[in-house]
Amino acid sequence: MTASQRDITLRFLAEPQDVNFGGKVHGGAVMKWIDLAAYACSAGWSGRYCVTAYAGGIRFIAPIHVGSLVEVEAKVIYTGKSSMHIALEVNACDPKSLNRRQTTNCIVIMVAVDQNGQSETVPQWIPETEADKQQHATAIKLMGMRKQIGEEMEIFVD
Repeated sequence: MTASQRDITLRFLAEPQDVNFGGKVHGGAVMKWIDLAAYACSAGWSGRYCVTAYAGGIRFIAPIHVGSLVEVEAKVIYTGKSSMHIALEVNACDPKSLNRRQTTNCIVIMVAVDQNGQSETVPQWIPETEADKQQHATAIKLMGMRKQIGEEMEIFVD
């Protein structure tokens, strides 16, 4: 795989229907954009149809205003047998100034599946740069944390 297949940036214009009662873009709209970018990134990496298996650590840092140009950057930071961990960063700016600021970040895990919904093998991603290696290590650390959180959440399941 080439580096250009590892990441993608999608751009959206924040529209009036994306606004909550406080006059800012609501989190659901941002989460939809994140899911779209995660899908495009994972499908581009794997060459397969992909589904969202996990979205977590969504951190809303700053509000997005109507009329803002929103960029959702997605990149593969870890691959398993059929899963891809996608790091996402959302930035927004006034399209007249192009002074970007980060508004949101998170990790989404996508799984490649066939037409019957069965998981399919994806190409392995091997970190090359120091930044890649740090992101890869963080993805592995987060897997352990998610497992621990999942075990703690069992108390809420009947």
